[in-house]
Amino acid sequence: MTTEHGTLTAGAGTPVRLRPPRHRVAARAVALWTLRWAAFWLPATLVAAAAAIASDLTGLLPEATVPLWALTAAVGALGVLLVLVVPQWRYRVHRWEVTGEAVYTASGWLWQEWRVAPMARIQTVDTERGPLQRALGLSTLTVTTASAAGALRIDGLESERASDLAQQLTEVTQAVPGDGT
Repeated sequence: MTTEHGTLTAGAGTPVRLRPPRHRVAARAVALWTLRWAAFWLPATLVAAAAAIASDLTGLLPEATVPLWALTAAVGALGVLLVLVVPQWRYRVHRWEVTGEAVYTASGWLWQEWRVAPMARIQTVDTERGPLQRALGLSTLTVTTASAAGALRIDGLESERASDLAQQLTEVTQAVPGDGT
């Protein structure tokens, strides 16, 4: 329940203050997000370049060669811009915090989202480590709640910290009465 002063009441009447989370994700998350964006934009640029080269070499569609090179330049420029800007911006916005009462997250880059999950609403806690994350020593912590908005995700945590948080949240939620719904 939200009160006029911006607080929620969790489980047993414990007030949860609505405020932005305090902690940043690991600085190495910028490298992770940069690699993810590059993994998308580099192949897109190479496909456009391959089409331009094929048109140029085969001469099948000579009128398409110049537009294909222009497309390659546009895709490449947009890719470079996004690879350089989005991860830095995302790092500035992404925040998280875990208290005894709730999990707080802030995420997004154009559309920013701020979420609060009271401990009494948490159903599962998971960690994920893909190949790039393992190489960089990072993890994603996912907190699933009884909310239609879906799970809270904290992407870019140091792996040890994500494991510690998963353990802490598991212990706290087991101590909270109820079934998380």
